[in-house]
Amino acid sequence: MSNSSAGRVGAGADLSDAPGTAPAGSDLVDVVDTPEERVRHPRALVWMIGCALGVAGVLILSVVAHGTTEGVTEDVRSFNDLLADILFVPVAVLQGLVSMFAPVAVMIELAVRRLGRQIIESIVGAALGLVLGVLTTVLLHQLGSDELVRGMSVWESGTGYVLAIPEYAVALTAMLTVAGPATRRRTVRISWNLMFAALLIVLITGQVSLPGVLVALLLGRLAGSSVQYVSGTRSERAYGPDLVTAVRRAGFVPTSLARVQAQPVQTGDEATASAGAGTPDATPDDPVALALSRGDGNRVYALYCDDGVRRDVVVLDGDRQVVGLITRLWRALRLRGIEGRAAISLKAVAERTALLSYAATAAGVRTPRLLGIGEFGDSIALVLEHASPALSLRDLPDDDVDDDVIAEAWEQLARAHAAGLTHRALTQDVLLTHRDPDGNPHVWITGWEQGDIASPPLSRRLDLVQMLALIGLRVGPRRAVASAVRALPDADIAAIGPLIQSIALPRTTREEVRRAKGLLGELRGALVERLPEASVQPQRISRFSARTVLTTTLMIIAVAVIVTTINFNEIADAVRGANPWWIAVAFALAVLTWFGAGLTLVAFSPVRVPIGRATCTAAAGSFVALAAPAGIGPAALNLRLLTQRGVTMSMAVATVALVQVSQFVVTVLLLVALSIFTGSGALVELPSPAVLITLAGIAVVVVATLLVPPVRRWGMGYIGPRLRQVWPRLAQMLSHPGRLALGVAGNLIMTLGYIIALWCCLAAFGQSLSLVDIALVNLVGNALGALIPTPGGLGGVEGALTAGLTAAGVPATIAFSATILYRLCTYWGRVPMGWLAMKYLERKGDL
Repeated sequence: MSNSSAGRVGAGADLSDAPGTAPAGSDLVDVVDTPEERVRHPRALVWMIGCALGVAGVLILSVVAHGTTEGVTEDVRSFNDLLADILFVPVAVLQGLVSMFAPVAVMIELAVRRLGRQIIESIVGAALGLVLGVLTTVLLHQLGSDELVRGMSVWESGTGYVLAIPEYAVALTAMLTVAGPATRRRTVRISWNLMFAALLIVLITGQVSLPGVLVALLLGRLAGSSVQYVSGTRSERAYGPDLVTAVRRAGFVPTSLARVQAQPVQTGDEATASAGAGTPDATPDDPVALALSRGDGNRVYALYCDDGVRRDVVVLDGDRQVVGLITRLWRALRLRGIEGRAAISLKAVAERTALLSYAATAAGVRTPRLLGIGEFGDSIALVLEHASPALSLRDLPDDDVDDDVIAEAWEQLARAHAAGLTHRALTQDVLLTHRDPDGNPHVWITGWEQGDIASPPLSRRLDLVQMLALIGLRVGPRRAVASAVRALPDADIAAIGPLIQSIALPRTTREEVRRAKGLLGELRGALVERLPEASVQPQRISRFSARTVLTTTLMIIAVAVIVTTINFNEIADAVRGANPWWIAVAFALAVLTWFGAGLTLVAFSPVRVPIGRATCTAAAGSFVALAAPAGIGPAALNLRLLTQRGVTMSMAVATVALVQVSQFVVTVLLLVALSIFTGSGALVELPSPAVLITLAGIAVVVVATLLVPPVRRWGMGYIGPRLRQVWPRLAQMLSHPGRLALGVAGNLIMTLGYIIALWCCLAAFGQSLSLVDIALVNLVGNALGALIPTPGGLGGVEGALTAGLTAAGVPATIAFSATILYRLCTYWGRVPMGWLAMKYLERKGDL
């Protein structure tokens, strides 16, 4: 690599405080490494996001809280004026020190340290901060509401309210942020203290407002962090002599340190020099060390000392801990029963890693022993025992992954769990295997950085799921489940069935499982074959998902659009004039659709289902629609009802798919029938031109989309499996024409119920459309609304139905009013009854 470096490092003055060092200059260490001079620190990005959100929050609070504090402000104005007169000279002197001398002192210290680039970056940060401060003041003046401006302002006698954001504080905060940490720059630490003291005094004397001070500090930090993230920061990691010092402080005197990477960093000349010096290979490709580097992403080095024993050094860098902390907190926030950890500093992370390593060793788990810990700069070196000769499970040939190796892996995990330890990040890289001279397998478990002590049962079950999944990746689901059955009690096997989900797996294993399509489903199936009484119905262990975030965002956008674009005064007038009898009829028809849906399920079910239970299931779907996208909730409940009555999962899926396909087919055939038989003196009555144009546009878009090969392949991949599911079940139904007719009748009741309910809602406002137009608007509106994955199609259905009715000739305000009334009858109004139906079915054991 172009940035690689190799050479001998002398144990000079920097090493004199390390234990066990020889006299200065007498020891030479061969170091092969790839030092990074500058890094883009994730902490800077976190600060940028946090400060931007903080500025928005302060602006909002300044408006909200200003009304409650205005009376207090009136009382203290005279006191502030008096205090400002008394402290005029001290405040002026302090502001001068802060504004002039503090930046000069910081620049001098950076120049003494020969940090020319950091001087330039600090000046750029101060300039950017000043621009942000001035721009914010101008924008608040021009665009801010009166309440916002008053909230950011202070009272001046004879002038009134004056907007006060101290721009000098913005610039100075940005400069000090870029200049370096206060713990390592004395002038930076003193300047921070002086600036805070000056801001406190001007705040007390009423020269600036508290929101103004907070906004200034946040803007300055935002500017400084932006410069740091874009330009990168000078690496504080330990390389070369610093890393040697850290290893010496861990109690070892190195003769060779070589970075372990996927590709060797040593050049031919370096290899020759290393060999001439009589040192071991400086660029080891040892599979154990490679697995360590892949497992957690930390730097790994091969360490040799005078005794010739090979050891591994894992280096924890402070700039990497921010991402690790965010990842752990996100996982704890998303998963139920998983605690977030408070290890936010590099030292705390190292201490936790050491605790887990010592605890695992004490529990009898075969894991590389932690031999020492040393620190230098922003890095901590962990010296570990080298588990050689060994291979990671990823590198182990397929023929060598036999039952003995798998059993040994389960045994090591069981020892950890018996001591209350969990790993929480089991992957193929953390499992190391080798055989002794007698051929007996040994398995090592490494990488305990994410582990926990005194773990709850859920954490242990997640470990078992992770082990089951990674074994399944190597030997297949049946052998993996068989090994788990041999190693674990039946209670544990039954408990992990509902947890076999991708969210329970570490990122690398999750990606591998995603490539091995269907593996998790095969694991569940193999588990049920072994333990037929075990439940594999997925248990909800996540508090939310990306889909939930998307759904919530889309719902907020839809509601905001509706609220900001509709004239509610006109709607209120229209609703007050609506005919209540038509509303009652529409609601009755909406309730009748439950009976139609239940009748279809009874007709197509392979087992006997009482019509009352099927109707209640359809009613419960109205309650589930509060949390599930349109059409998803009823299908899931039908599936659950069938499986609870002993129908196999594959047959239940085929039945539910047949129900949904039959609903679509019956709706299309009903449209054709209405077009033929509802004419006004003619055989065929076409829909209105606007509706026809809309349908033609949709058809053109669909056809054009299908001409794109990737989209066409996706469509066939989506439709094909469903047709293969439905066809065998449909063939069975064709041999029972009576049941097929009953299912069609149920679909007709349900579809006509919705169509006529929409017609009644229009009639309640004195409007009327042909049934063909109503049917088309209802079909297209619900289909387009269902494309938006909000609960019950909320927002999308309303928008599509309103647009469709308007296109058919209904005035816009009446169209929206009728749509809202229709949704009230068919969605919101049925929710309480759906909740009662859900409770009844749960009590009866049908759900």
